[in-house]
Amino acid sequence: MESYDAVVAGGSIAGLLCAREIASAGHTVLVLEKGHEIGTPQHCGGMVSRRGLGRLGIIPSVRTAGNAITSAKVVAPGGRSVTVETGGEVLEVNRRALDKYAAAQAQRAGAAIRVGATFRGAVTGGVRTSIGDIRCRVVVDARGAAALPPGPGMLASVQYEVQAGWIRRGRVVVMLDQDRYPGFFAWVIPSGSGRGKVGVAGRRINGAAEMRALLERLGGGSVLRRIAAPVWVGGPVERFVRGNMVLAGDAAGQSKPTTGGGIYSSGTGGLLAGRAVSRYLETGDARRLDYKPAWMGVFGREFEAQKAARRVLERLDNAAIDGIISSVKPPDARAAGRGDFDFHAGSILTLLGIRGAARVAGAVTASEVRRLLGRIGRQRA
Repeated sequence: MESYDAVVAGGSIAGLLCAREIASAGHTVLVLEKGHEIGTPQHCGGMVSRRGLGRLGIIPSVRTAGNAITSAKVVAPGGRSVTVETGGEVLEVNRRALDKYAAAQAQRAGAAIRVGATFRGAVTGGVRTSIGDIRCRVVVDARGAAALPPGPGMLASVQYEVQAGWIRRGRVVVMLDQDRYPGFFAWVIPSGSGRGKVGVAGRRINGAAEMRALLERLGGGSVLRRIAAPVWVGGPVERFVRGNMVLAGDAAGQSKPTTGGGIYSSGTGGLLAGRAVSRYLETGDARRLDYKPAWMGVFGREFEAQKAARRVLERLDNAAIDGIISSVKPPDARAAGRGDFDFHAGSILTLLGIRGAARVAGAVTASEVRRLLGRIGRQRA
């Protein structure tokens, strides 16, 4: 039977960065990826800041992140819109190339990677997989949102890779419509001129039908790839450690409550998990596995603000959204564009005018509004 210090289930960004950290500390680690290629299928929209990639130890390149996002257009249900200029700090990344880059880092550090290998559960002293049982001291679950149980934090999502003349290089489009995409939105994320990722998500939606209707409204196009995957917006799970199993990335609920994205937040989860596993392997102290305080120290307040913003926005109907977008002032749009994309609650709330949104939504507690306004204040400072 094969034996490793640690086995990581899931070869996405969180699992690969976790393995990189474990191997860099001199421990043996195996990454199991059920797909037949690292980086495929490409589930998420793939947006992150230059600063965020740097914090993860990844150097942006033309291959992995060669497409700068210069503006974001937010479209209300009635057609009114507001455009936020981002300054090019936000990047659209090629997730296949990004994950392969992280895989190369992990492998150079000494990690082993197996594709086409499915994790089937932890057993005493190891894991059960499609390629046989493997001994290990600790297991890391980084299989993504699919590893989480169904619940109110899970949304249906469909994303297509599309070629179409109406996709503009550098401009993201976010389309709000509580009738079509309840609890979420539709999006266009350009990968270049005339090509990009188009998607929809929401509560209890027929994703394929909504995508057909959306593409027809936008002007059609050629669909090159179709991906259906759940989106988690419920925030971090209660425990990151369960016995000798450590959760990381989307499997730990580390994707953003506002957008479901998580390259930086989930990648940081994998990085911190890998360091925690290394400390445990060195000391034998199981308490060293719990990296949640460290992760919450970075993202706790931001995710709390994002969850509160989600509670407010989900209570708005289309008429209220139309009114809010129509009332956005140029100074607010400019202020939103200056925010940190990886900690963007303040930008969203500044753009939408949280006082007015909270009043329209109703049933918003005073403490929620204080938290949201405080987040805006911290960002402006």
